[in-house]
Amino acid sequence: MSNGALVVFAKAPRPGEVKTRMSPPLEPEVAAALYACLLDDCLEQSARLAEQFGLEPVLAVHPAPACAQLARCAPLPFRVIPQRGADLGARMATAALELAAGGIARVVLRGSDSPVLDAGIVGAALAALSDHALSICPDLDGGYNLVALSNAAVAHAAKIFDHPMSHASVLEATKENAENLGLRVACLEPSFDLDTASDLTHLARARREGRALSCPRTLAFLDESGLWPSAHD
Repeated sequence: MSNGALVVFAKAPRPGEVKTRMSPPLEPEVAAALYACLLDDCLEQSARLAEQFGLEPVLAVHPAPACAQLARCAPLPFRVIPQRGADLGARMATAALELAAGGIARVVLRGSDSPVLDAGIVGAALAALSDHALSICPDLDGGYNLVALSNAAVAHAAKIFDHPMSHASVLEATKENAENLGLRVACLEPSFDLDTASDLTHLARARREGRALSCPRTLAFLDESGLWPSAHD
């Protein structure tokens, strides 16, 4: 029996449409290839996490016509759905509401470019829902890479995520919207996404500290392509 859903938000790895903040210095084709490795690692890790915590693994794809393409990459038993909505906030809210309407009790939404998001983070996010309506794993740039919602939060998802995304105050905007609705929000220890080329320094540090075991394809691609920042040397 499912204890909830773990939803991976992903895009088709097309040059010029993913990891655009990495270009420059990366060529669009290289940035897309890096994202493809991130996505493959994320899906494999998320399948394991879903099984560990009794969650249904769901892959939410943008744009919708890319569902068939990404379904071929997703390990079983992922369910593949299109992202639907005018912007990312609307697409997150729609996915959460539709899953809840299907009987899912808790919904965990995560990005596909957080290479060290692990069982400790997911477990902490789920545990926090025992006395909070939402739990969030902040990103170092002011956003977040995972948000877990209880049924109480899902019911208000459209209002919670009704703010501009992809800017430095997105975490605070989400918290403010939720708290204005009377919902308690738990913030976990921060992690990181790979949004810009400089973010690779965070991954290099995580690798040295033994915290990057769940992204072998990404590490191999960076090694083979020589894309690590000089600080990695």
